[in-house]
Amino acid sequence: MSAEHQITAGFMPLFDSAVLVAAGELGFAAREGIDLTLHRETSWANIRDRIAIGHFHLAHMLGPMPLACNLGLTPLASETIVPFSLGLGGNCVTISNAVWEGMAAHGAIPDLEPARAGAALGAFIRDRAGAGGDPLRFAVVHPHSGHNYELRYWLAGCGIDPEREIEIVIVPPPFMADALVAGRIDGYCVGEPWNSASVAAGTGHIVTIKALLWRNSPEKVIGVRKAWSQENPVALAALLRALHHSARWCQDPGNHAELAGVMAQAGFLGLPPAVQMPILTGHLELGGGAELDVDDFFLPFDKAANFPWKSHALWFYTQMVRWGHVEHTPENLAIARDCYRPDLYRSALKPLGVALPGANAKVEGALKVATAVGATGAGLVLGPDGFFDGQTFDPDEIDGYIARQKVARAET
Repeated sequence: MSAEHQITAGFMPLFDSAVLVAAGELGFAAREGIDLTLHRETSWANIRDRIAIGHFHLAHMLGPMPLACNLGLTPLASETIVPFSLGLGGNCVTISNAVWEGMAAHGAIPDLEPARAGAALGAFIRDRAGAGGDPLRFAVVHPHSGHNYELRYWLAGCGIDPEREIEIVIVPPPFMADALVAGRIDGYCVGEPWNSASVAAGTGHIVTIKALLWRNSPEKVIGVRKAWSQENPVALAALLRALHHSARWCQDPGNHAELAGVMAQAGFLGLPPAVQMPILTGHLELGGGAELDVDDFFLPFDKAANFPWKSHALWFYTQMVRWGHVEHTPENLAIARDCYRPDLYRSALKPLGVALPGANAKVEGALKVATAVGATGAGLVLGPDGFFDGQTFDPDEIDGYIARQKVARAET
């Protein structure tokens, strides 16, 4: 029997593509009548461009990338929407062993604590500058990525100016560990398993993680060509249900060994299952023999991990404004607000009777502990969502938030 819907999707070799990969490989898409064809890509720029020209109907995407597409920040104009999030957390900041030694001399210890690590890094950077050394070079995966914005947020929050005191360059995720070994970069922010790969090789040290910079924060999403979504609403709804079932399966610890086996295949990650275990278990090897267990390091399903919160999109927008990537105007704000589509998520999943948040946005950073919230369907618990610096982001007070960040940047 032929599938009812033909869908082509792009993805990058990162573990947070697992929900999309499992939907295709383990039959969740087929059970919803979808013939899902997956294409592995080598860079986020390729993902961005291929969805713009219609090679892909949808793709595994960086959380801010659809905003950048809609705000005219990409070479090829492409209206893109986000009806589904692929998970929360999963990124780390990894540095060379030499930089770690320099930080350790200024009080860094292997506990991933962002403020302590940032203070030590800042002291090392100033010592290095005083001795006439070149600025440290950090890599991120794309200019309009959660990695870029969370790295900058962390550095600025620790008194380091990411525009003047370090250099930030773009490197595709699979090349980061090799670039560190080659001495082309001194550190990087990337999703797993490319941090654990450096640690396993003995060439890098994880100093902090996304799950502590902004707890239970957004990472990758499903970006969909808006024109295709409007022409194929039934196919999109079927895909969202398939992704929901896949995400629930991926979250279950009883399935982790099978999932790691799928992702280890050459067409997906091409790395041994053992290197993938940190993102599945939250047990991280940091380098130098140090290990740590992290709560909510990466969530593919729990705590509304798949809900496309408008407040997530709007926080990304404020960082685009903060770092001069886009001008803050009423028109741009409206574009950012309309990019993430919880209405489509709700419409597709309502027939399943699953827990759906009652609101489209929330005050980010307000929850200190796991909290039950109002929802349709079954009960829903959201995880703590605090920023490491104690700040909160109210999506109804964007002007004030942007103004405060401008002041903070001027003082850095």
